[in-house]
Amino acid sequence: MINVLMIEDDEEFAELLGEYLAKYNIKITNYADPYLGLSAGIKKYDLLILDLTLPGMDGLEVCKEVVAKYDIPIIISSARIDISDKVIGLQIGADDYLPKPYDPKEMYARIQSLIRRYKKSTTQEEQANSSVFAVDEKRHEISFKGEVLSLTPAEYEILSYMIKQNGFSISREQLVYNCKSLKDKGSKSLDVIIGRLRTKINDDSKNPEHIHSVRGIGYKLVG
Repeated sequence: MINVLMIEDDEEFAELLGEYLAKYNIKITNYADPYLGLSAGIKKYDLLILDLTLPGMDGLEVCKEVVAKYDIPIIISSARIDISDKVIGLQIGADDYLPKPYDPKEMYARIQSLIRRYKKSTTQEEQANSSVFAVDEKRHEISFKGEVLSLTPAEYEILSYMIKQNGFSISREQLVYNCKSLKDKGSKSLDVIIGRLRTKINDDSKNPEHIHSVRGIGYKLVG
């Protein structure tokens, strides 16, 4: 189930939207008072739907406060037609802006899209943070367990591509095609470079921890 916090003073509108989204396993919890919404335990929700015209506190101020304190996707749902409200809302951290009136189907689609993108980016960030490899594209460097590796341009190109595909099998053809340094040399040079990379990270070719050979396919980086 997707749990959505809604801060909307039109309670009838919120109820109708909630009834529609409930058919798709999305639960709406609405607060007409923005102060109650802010104290509702935002961390337990997957997404926030936020109106802008609220009693006692402007929705843009609510958005700013939520962005400063929490990591949650935000959809602004408002009848305001001034383009500046939309621009400011997106600039201060809202992820989407859906002007009223709208078909509930569109809100459902936007919730699904935003949750999907958010989960994907969170997963990628977690993988990057937990990896023993770190790529600094600006400096053209790769670190292994905090130490910068001494790499040739070809080694850097191949290892950085493998890091981007961390945990997935990569065919030899895929590596040759995506690494410019291999296009003129072919797959035989790939084996030599993989051997050098294993040496530089102290990976045993017979019992590797990080760079694995995948029979009939190519290689897989783990870590």
